Amino acid sequence: MGQILPVKYIKWLFSLNLLCATILAFGFSTKEEVNKCIKQVIIPTCRNVEFSFAGERIPMEDPEVYERMDRELLVNTYWQSNMLLSLKLADKYFPQIEPILREYGVPDDFKYLALAESGMRDVTSNAGAAGKWQFMKGTASNYGLLVNDEIDERYHIEKATRAACMYLLEGKNQISTWCGVAAGYNMGKAGIIRKMEEQQESSYFNLWLNQETARYVFRIVALKEIHKNPSIYGYYYNKEDLYPIIDAEKVMLYLPNNDLVTFAKNRGTTFKILKYLNPWIRDTKITTLKDSVEILMPVLKK
Repeated sequence: MGQILPVKYIKWLFSLNLLCATILAFGFSTKEEVNKCIKQVIIPTCRNVEFSFAGERIPMEDPEVYERMDRELLVNTYWQSNMLLSLKLADKYFPQIEPILREYGVPDDFKYLALAESGMRDVTSNAGAAGKWQFMKGTASNYGLLVNDEIDERYHIEKATRAACMYLLEGKNQISTWCGVAAGYNMGKAGIIRKMEEQQESSYFNLWLNQETARYVFRIVALKEIHKNPSIYGYYYNKEDLYPIIDAEKVMLYLPNNDLVTFAKNRGTTFKILKYLNPWIRDTKITTLKDSVEILMPVLKK
């Protein structure tokens, strides 16, 4: 029979084998493998490139501000699936939002607020906020949006953007800075004004706030930075990677209409496509309105 090795030698041989395996796995990494390592993202400072929102400078020389900006850049840079999706959806929906912001005189940067709110998707939050601008039902009604079981204009990108512009401009009349207005979109205008009065501060960056609102403007700025400079943060895509846009036209839908399924089929399409182009239509019928309404439908092929 063979001699049995002492336990201490067995442990030594096991450790040696483990060391060899580690060296083989990591000791001879190629340059390409090294380049795949997770790295700290570039953080501009007041000494070179600066961050801003709606023309207002982010005070990066403040260590606490720097830390908050760093956090949002890291979180959003390395959430790759969500960022790639937002880049593709922004390409599709920003062209619809931008001219409305210009019309109302709202800074273009607020399109990134909508992106932060919803990811440019027609989502509904646990609290009941809905659409790309995430309006609560009561607030939506206050700004002229119709919300019922058949129609929810919070999902109407044009009408919801106009309502958002009115809300933001109203906020600017009460709050001195656009960054404060953006924070008020998250916390409520009354809430951010109360915090400013309590802490005797007019700057969002000098306020002590709940974590969600404290991160909110920084998240918007991080999204803006990555969207404007995707390759710096490791994002590359081709034109063919973007979502195609259905060739659509505005048509009049005469109401009431009890059968939108048949209406769609008579125009050579499906109810699914009708809903896809008009997500504010929430049912297969519209009986609550007695007039005509403009909807988007695929261009009929000749």
